[in-house]
Amino acid sequence: MDALRKQASKLREQVAKQQQAVIKQFGGTGYESSDVMVIDEVEMQRHQQLEKLYRSTRAGKDFQKDIVKAGEAFTAIGYKQIETGTKLSEDCCRYGAENINDNILARAASIYGDGLKNIAKEQEDLNKLLSSQILDPLRAMVTGAPLEDARHLAQRYSRMRHEAETQATEVSRRQARLREAPNPENAARLNVAEAKMKELKANMAVLGKEAAAALAAVEAQQQRLSFQRLVAMVSSL
Repeated sequence: MDALRKQASKLREQVAKQQQAVIKQFGGTGYESSDVMVIDEVEMQRHQQLEKLYRSTRAGKDFQKDIVKAGEAFTAIGYKQIETGTKLSEDCCRYGAENINDNILARAASIYGDGLKNIAKEQEDLNKLLSSQILDPLRAMVTGAPLEDARHLAQRYSRMRHEAETQATEVSRRQARLREAPNPENAARLNVAEAKMKELKANMAVLGKEAAAALAAVEAQQQRLSFQRLVAMVSSL
């Protein structure tokens, strides 16, 4: 019977190590959703808050990228209009200068050519406005350190939560072992496991608070900046 228990214990440890290896390899790609209560209700609420903020900031980032993409399309069209308008303006002005005896058409061509120059200048000013006042601020936030730093904090919390989940299983296993064989060695191992769990809980409380504050600040900034730049883009077109 003891041999079977040892084999079962060894198998559980191997599975736990494999799980940790998978988590370590893939855990840094995002904030993992989980309905498992690792410590208590307070921690569960923090986990759900971070998950919501993580998704919200991801959606905010994607929306800002969509605005940038649309703005870049508008500026590309604008530059094409400038190129075409400038060429036609030059042709009209040249025709007007070379055919001064054809009073009506030459004069009309010259006037239209000058008008196209003004339109091209206005389009160029609009493109500069789109770039400096709308696209550049959004690009800066999409790739900026505050967003990435906040999301990295949440990812660290997610990995720590996985570690705490594994450690909680270890504590339960040590408790069961002590009940089966109440001796000083098993008691000492349980104390070590519980101490590590206590340390993880304290670290999670600090990190969770920091991550939530950072993500909430980024979320508010994303919404404010996106709204302002979107209104500015609509007003400028």
